[in-house]
Amino acid sequence: MNKLLQIFKKPDLRNRVLFILAILVVFRLISNIPIPAVDASQLREFFAQNQFFGLISTFTGGSLAALSIGMLGLGPYITASIIMQLLTMIFPSLEQMYKYEGEIGKMRFNQYSRLLTVPLAALQGYGFLVLLSRQGVIDSLTLMEWGSAISVIVAGSVFLMWLGELITEKNLGNGVSLLILAGIVAGFPNALKQSLFTYDPSQLFTYAGFVVVSLAVIVGVVYITEAQRNIPINYARRIRGMRVYGGVSTYLPMRVNNAGVIPIIFALSLLLFPGMIANFLAGSGNVFVARMATFVNGFLQSHGWYSLFYFILVILFTYFYTAVTFDPKSISENIQKQGGYIPGIRPGPMTAQFLGYLLNRVTLVGALFLGLIAILPNIVQSATGVTAFTVGGTSILIVVSVALEMMKQIDAQLSMYEY
Repeated sequence: MNKLLQIFKKPDLRNRVLFILAILVVFRLISNIPIPAVDASQLREFFAQNQFFGLISTFTGGSLAALSIGMLGLGPYITASIIMQLLTMIFPSLEQMYKYEGEIGKMRFNQYSRLLTVPLAALQGYGFLVLLSRQGVIDSLTLMEWGSAISVIVAGSVFLMWLGELITEKNLGNGVSLLILAGIVAGFPNALKQSLFTYDPSQLFTYAGFVVVSLAVIVGVVYITEAQRNIPINYARRIRGMRVYGGVSTYLPMRVNNAGVIPIIFALSLLLFPGMIANFLAGSGNVFVARMATFVNGFLQSHGWYSLFYFILVILFTYFYTAVTFDPKSISENIQKQGGYIPGIRPGPMTAQFLGYLLNRVTLVGALFLGLIAILPNIVQSATGVTAFTVGGTSILIVVSVALEMMKQIDAQLSMYEY
């Protein structure tokens, strides 16, 4: 409460918080403006039967289930960011731009991600509309109506991307993560209402178990998010003129979960493409293509195989994103330039090798934790048979992690005012 009072006592900080709240209100308004020609009853039935698209709808705050103009959420932008990050491993010029050209290079790199968002949003929007049209959820559309619907969907995705960047500019958290958090939190009341309507007194202990598991997940998320491996670093004493520099000991923090919630968001966005394409090609006239599409669709609907694929993707993206954000070679070079060294380790390549070794070991713990949290809802539902709770471990992980990050940003801003 004291921090809340301090926030609203500082005019600049108060204005930033109110601006973010206003952006979130706009986001929720967009999520509830539907596109035309939608059969609401067929739509609800489709998302109730399709587990995968129901999960995706959870992360858009119900925008997809309502077929709103923001139905794709930030999915196309996240997918574009994944593609651009992967391209840095193929094209050295992109890697040079992103890692070594400073802020200007990152601005150009982000601009390419924004431009790539437009065709991806058009492709995903068209795929969803074709799928829902075949399911009888939406009426037959004319060519003009197709063009209008896809244009509105693309404009909604680009607008949400812009809202996320406006939030990021306020330095109180990542805009994309905050919008995803808002979408998840917006689904809490419906999840609670659904669980109350389907309540069975004979499953009292099962429901209590859900509460205990949720609390344990929150504690685990906070513990892993805050956990770090401290690497001691000593700085040699240097004398320049009449001044003495260095001669101090400090440490380099290596976080257990260095990637945050990004791997789970990346994995969900990547899983979206096979499911969409499979549903799109299921009615193909080519027998082989139709069978392959049906196989992929059945694979994604299977709890066991879907969970295994999801788990592996989260681990891979955790290592990939950690490698992008934490480069042992550049860190060892910076330590050496500043006259520092790790006790018992020679500066230069040996330090980089040591940091890489530690990074792989520490990241393994964070990757396994993220993968377990991602598939936890499927494990619990398979064990208990209760599917009323739509909010799972992934949602809790994103909400808690984003909230912790925002608290740190606010604490940093308050500390600046004190100084």
